[in-house]
Amino acid sequence: MKKVRGLFFTVLAACLTLLPSLAAAAGGSAPPITLVSDTRKLSGLMLWWGNIYNDSHMEFTILTCVMIPLVGCALGFAADFALSAIGLDLKKRELAEH
Repeated sequence: MKKVRGLFFTVLAACLTLLPSLAAAAGGSAPPITLVSDTRKLSGLMLWWGNIYNDSHMEFTILTCVMIPLVGCALGFAADFALSAIGLDLKKRELAEH
């Protein structure tokens, strides 16, 4: 019974995966969507970031995936520094509930 149930869920997952392509095949061909960033009123870093998005979506994705953890670490270290500067020590935490 477990094999039948597993087979059922496998077929169901395959059908749900293929459903969007079947729906797209029902209509006529649509023109391709062009994704661009409006950089007419941007300058500096925002202009550079918008131009990267317009030039190469792969490069934009890689840079974004690299930048998010780096910025998160920088903000975390800045928060630790600020909290230690005002006297909160988060490294030696004792549970107040016990």
